[in-house]
Formats: sequence, structure tokens, C-alpha cells
Amino acid sequence: MAATLLSEIERAAALAKLPGWVPAANRDAITKTFIFDDFNAAFGFMTRVALVAEAMNHHPEWLNVYRTVAVTLSTHDAGGVTTKDIQLAEAMERLALG
Repeated sequence: MAATLLSEIERAAALAKLPGWVPAANRDAITKTFIFDDFNAAFGFMTRVALVAEAMNHHPEWLNVYRTVAVTLSTHDAGGVTTKDIQLAEAMERLALG
């Protein structure tokens, strides 16, 4: 079953429950920058997220520099933000807590 793009109302409601997540500039995606205490914590977060993302078969775009992890989520085969992105963002929020 193909993922369906979220409506503007659905997206706004989902983002209201995801602190720090915002629409990406110039594309249909959501983004957030996580800042950790150090590289070890950032890399640990990425490792935990990688396991969840692989199980979901939904992978983030991300960039890590030292203690910072910048994430962009979009469902490429749907052409934008779907419930898959919201579910992965929710998982990232839980995993960022440790």
C-alpha cells in the first residue's frame, strides 16, 4: 500500500505535537536539528534511529557534525510528507531522550 501525502491540516496537527520539527524550506519535507552532549551521544542516537528506520523500511536524510544531527524526513515515493515521516519523527523524539 502506497503512502498518502498528509493534508496541510493533518501536517499542522502532527507538527504541533512534535517540538522543534518544522516544514523544510523549498520542498515537501519536515526537519529538525538535534543537539546532544557530545559525539558519542549523537552517534548513539543515530544508531538507535537506524534500527527503527530499517524496521520501518523508511530512512531519514541526515547529517552529523560532532554533537549535532540535522534530520530531514520525506517519503520519496509519495513525493512529500506522509504518516511514515510522522511516525519516524515520533520515534526519534523518544530515542533522543536516551
